[in-house]
Amino acid sequence: ISLQRLMQPEARTNRTAVTEFILLGLVETDNLQPMVFVLFLFAYLVTVGGNLSILAAILVEPKLHTSMYFFLGNLSLLDIGCITVTVPAMLGHPLSHKRTVPYAGCLSQLFSFHLLAGMDCFLLTAMAYDRFLAICRPLTYSTRMSQTVQRILVVVSWACAFTNALTHTIALTTLNFCGPCEVNHFYCDLPQLFQLSCSSTLLNELLLFGVGFIMVGTTAVLIISSYIHVAAAVVRLCSAEGRKKAFSTCGSHLTVVCLFYGTGMFNYMRLGSEEASDKDKGVGVFNTIINPMLNPLIYSLRNSDVQGALWQVLVERQSLT
Repeated sequence: ISLQRLMQPEARTNRTAVTEFILLGLVETDNLQPMVFVLFLFAYLVTVGGNLSILAAILVEPKLHTSMYFFLGNLSLLDIGCITVTVPAMLGHPLSHKRTVPYAGCLSQLFSFHLLAGMDCFLLTAMAYDRFLAICRPLTYSTRMSQTVQRILVVVSWACAFTNALTHTIALTTLNFCGPCEVNHFYCDLPQLFQLSCSSTLLNELLLFGVGFIMVGTTAVLIISSYIHVAAAVVRLCSAEGRKKAFSTCGSHLTVVCLFYGTGMFNYMRLGSEEASDKDKGVGVFNTIINPMLNPLIYSLRNSDVQGALWQVLVERQSLT
């Protein structure tokens, strides 16, 4: 079927047949729209507020001016970006009574989301490497994880994420969309757009699976190997307090890693244009809303240093008012 589509002349022409897409959203029932709007607005405000609080705590507390919190601050910025790319546009649709999004706008949203999600993937790997050096190589930690190294890791992560997002976006522009133009989702994403193409998506799906396998496989191996060494080193610690602090810090990071990789693999690591379902929407909610909202809670609830810094920010704010 894919080869037949590829050979059809009409599949290679009239690429501008679809100039905009219609996002069907999470629910199609009008009665549920107000409830969904309130829930997602609340989730957006909590996520942005929580991540800004983490950033404020890191900036205010000198004790948090370390490499681990430098990466955590970057992760908070990514979480704000991830939810901002998708949720405000979705909240605007019921207010404007308009669910259409231009073709260029759809590509822009897709590129931005994959750029931030890819950066998230690489940054979590850098954080695992940081914990490995701090616990397993404490004597050389300050030189191996200097500010220059931290910046290099972030810049390289951005470069890799940008390349990944640009590759998929350019590959998508080679597809023809002749109609229908209804995207069964609340934001533009690759699996749902593949289903609307009237040309072969085989190469695009192979590209998504292959690049995803390399990205997820490489970073997952690095994270797992780092934490195997960390676990072995922590067990050998004589101090019970030291073991507790190490497991608390690493446990927070591993929880975020499992949530991120679990939902990402379900969404992208599959071949074939399966029909979009409510499961895909649920995974989309996890990727774009639940994960960014949980990250500040996970890191603050399990970290006494962050809790102390957040309390200091709140106390200073109250004293100013």
